[in-house]
Amino acid sequence: MSTNAKTHRGTAGVLAFLALPLALACGGGESVEPLTPMVATELGVVEGVQLDSGILQFSGIPFAAPPVGDLRWQAPQPAAAWEGPRDASEFSAACWQQLSPPGAFYDSGEIERSEDCLYLNVWTGAEHAEAAYPVMVWIHGGGLQTGTGSTSLYDGESLAGRGVVLVTINYRLGPMGFLAHPELSAEAELLAGNGTGTSGNYGILDQIAALQWVQANIAHFGGDPGRVTIFGESAGSWSVNYLTATPLAAGLFQRAIGHSGGIFWPMPQLADAESEGARVAERLGANDLGEMRAASVEEVYQAAAESEALQFVGLNDGHVFPRDVHDIFAAGEQNDVDTIVGFNSDEGTALFAGAPDVTVADYRQSLEATYGEHADAMFAVYPAETDEQAREAAYVNTADNFFAWQMRTWARLQSSTGSRPIRMYFFSRVPPWDEAETYGSYHAAEIIYAFDNLHLSGEGRDEIGPFNHAWDDTDRALASTMANYWVNFAATGDPNGDGLPDWPVYDPDADGVLELGDEIGVIQGLLKDRLDTFDAYYEDLRSGG
Repeated sequence: MSTNAKTHRGTAGVLAFLALPLALACGGGESVEPLTPMVATELGVVEGVQLDSGILQFSGIPFAAPPVGDLRWQAPQPAAAWEGPRDASEFSAACWQQLSPPGAFYDSGEIERSEDCLYLNVWTGAEHAEAAYPVMVWIHGGGLQTGTGSTSLYDGESLAGRGVVLVTINYRLGPMGFLAHPELSAEAELLAGNGTGTSGNYGILDQIAALQWVQANIAHFGGDPGRVTIFGESAGSWSVNYLTATPLAAGLFQRAIGHSGGIFWPMPQLADAESEGARVAERLGANDLGEMRAASVEEVYQAAAESEALQFVGLNDGHVFPRDVHDIFAAGEQNDVDTIVGFNSDEGTALFAGAPDVTVADYRQSLEATYGEHADAMFAVYPAETDEQAREAAYVNTADNFFAWQMRTWARLQSSTGSRPIRMYFFSRVPPWDEAETYGSYHAAEIIYAFDNLHLSGEGRDEIGPFNHAWDDTDRALASTMANYWVNFAATGDPNGDGLPDWPVYDPDADGVLELGDEIGVIQGLLKDRLDTFDAYYEDLRSGG
């Protein structure tokens, strides 16, 4: 719950409902029921809180059944209905995950974790259910391994105050959300009976279930289910990319914003992921699905670590993803929606802060191992003459691979094969703090600006960790501008508006990107030589080179 929340619950909601018949009788005409902290959803009444600002906040609303017992490693199932008001004043537990080590740059701290975690949160400033505000659904990052929708950084009060209904969600993570196994695929086929049996991708299916809940319920909170924007950062942006690619999410949203994350390199294939899952089961000592599901979540994570399973991420399973995301976009088969994508100027600084020192020789060897015959071309655009330069060149190369190239590829493919416009941004503002020179505009630095949540940090507010900076007027102006762009986009599909610098539609020939930094304006040909080198590498890789 927001720290300035007043728990105007219970009595206020009941009185509002009791007063409605009297208002109708005395008004002599039509009356619109005011929105209160007591809202009736399709499954039952939820009782949230009214914040000092007047925004209503509802926390811990179930959008699927708890994925425990026999429902572990199954597609999300419908949540059960309830009788009487359900308390929606407190966040749910985060989905189970390994906690970050103390002192890590993105230290999650101590958080409550559970397999019973498929809940979402809603902030709304609508005065009545018929307001039909645009809806923004935030998908958190964390590599699909960590994170939660209840992080204070994602507090939705400010954006809700600008005329949107803001939703944040949880989804299953790591081996609980993305483990594939031959028996799980066979079980899914038995249940489906239509040739779509598969396993893995449960976390993506959770996100789809949350969007289905939005379609069925968000109008009760004053939201418009016909104007839904999905947005997310890092793995949350991967998720936005996944959702724009999967046919299972068709029609569930109309716009998308991706912050620093796309999946345009080759995806893991189902057979390989099933083999990794079989190794996890073997390490777990489980002979069948019953024994796998009987193991504790801690035992599953330990077995996953000991089996050296490579990754628990979205995979090409032939069902959720009929083919790789790149190929879906290249064929024009994506969910064709208005889109914004972008990345930050110093994505690698915080992510690779603990990386070991490397020599120039180490760096050259790494390029050869990763890029093969393209290693010389990579070294030409990421050069290094000293060991210190080699370390920086290595993480800049990796950051471009993970972020800059992914976002430009997204922009180019959508502009080429889609009918809806896409725009691109480059966030370069360096937050003011003692280590600004070291970290620059680091990975995730832009989130607090987009949410216009600078006021949540400051002296004594260290719960948002590395985002706790001494903001100045430039930061506050940028946060207001970004929030306005994002909200305008959610409302109309166009971020532009009165008093805002013009943001043009992306054109691959002009290659224009809106810089969001100390100054705001369009720059052209950003990182062109570097990203063109990645184009050549991946084109060769896809052709079998």
